[in-house]
Amino acid sequence: MDRSDKPSFYDFYLDEHQNMACRRLHFAGSSFGLIGLAKSVKNRSAKPLLKGIAAGYACAWVGHFFFEKNKPASFKFPLKSFASDFRMYVDVMRGNLSLRDRKFDKVQ
Repeated sequence: MDRSDKPSFYDFYLDEHQNMACRRLHFAGSSFGLIGLAKSVKNRSAKPLLKGIAAGYACAWVGHFFFEKNKPASFKFPLKSFASDFRMYVDVMRGNLSLRDRKFDKVQ
């Protein structure tokens, strides 16, 4: 699909994450969530996962309310936002999105 035809939800999601502090907080929050998942599997307990999810959303919401100055997309589109957050996480890990400056972004 040509990106110029119709913007995807991910395009919208990235537009909502222009502030570098917000992106960094999302990256940290996603990392907390993944660490919680790993500990839950290792310990066979849901408690670390729940803590990781809570920490992840806390980081993301601080990023939106205090830095980005918008409402998290997860309020209206929870599943699409969750999927897009991990896509953004992978894009950062692959070097396609910067946590330093948007001029280094290779997507959008």
